Amino acid sequence: MANAIIRNIPNTITSCNLLCGCIATWWAFQNAYEYALLFIVLGAVFDFFDGMTARLLHVSSPIGKELDSLADDITFGLAPAATAFSLFKEVHYPEWLSGLSGVMPYTAFLIAVFSALRLAKFNLDERQTSSFIGLPTPANALFWGSLVVGSHGFLTSESFNALYLFILVIVMSLLLVAELPMFSLKFKDLSWAHNKVSYIFLIVSIPLLVIFRMSGFAAVIVWYIVLSLITCKSKK
Repeated sequence: MANAIIRNIPNTITSCNLLCGCIATWWAFQNAYEYALLFIVLGAVFDFFDGMTARLLHVSSPIGKELDSLADDITFGLAPAATAFSLFKEVHYPEWLSGLSGVMPYTAFLIAVFSALRLAKFNLDERQTSSFIGLPTPANALFWGSLVVGSHGFLTSESFNALYLFILVIVMSLLLVAELPMFSLKFKDLSWAHNKVSYIFLIVSIPLLVIFRMSGFAAVIVWYIVLSLITCKSKK
């Protein structure tokens, strides 16, 4: 009995991630973006601990891997897609674009589709053991949640419109599956030489979080993408 309970601890944590994703999606459809972001963050916490728990307890399993991908696509794919969908309902539509106001919100679900593709690639790609190829889905979800919460006033003003939002959906969706190496924050030790990029990322991220407040996560994700591009170019 005890062994059965221990074996299912990681899957239970993963299920909590999935539940958070479902709740975040519901709040996003209600335009309650703060609560949607809260449950995306909670889902990310559960996502961090499920794998770590499986390794500590030595109980990793094929079903756990499949469940993890499913949970991630809900929390980090569908929830941000629902956030963008609801935002499409609020953004300004120029007169020349007003005829598409009933259609454009559905393009937000490209985020969920490309997130699923990203997760499927990750499961099969042996190159992503210590770094990433393409933007990780949790980073994309945090970007959308933080952006909409922190910059809602600007995003729904006449200075921003549905075309810009559509372009942002396309760009972020393509980044998920792009053949772009992106570093991870896994520290092998605490030395500067082995973790220079991670330390630079963290040092710059702290003032970004302070300056941009609720949009801080979005600013940090943009910084993460930029630093990954710089690092990739410097290695070439």
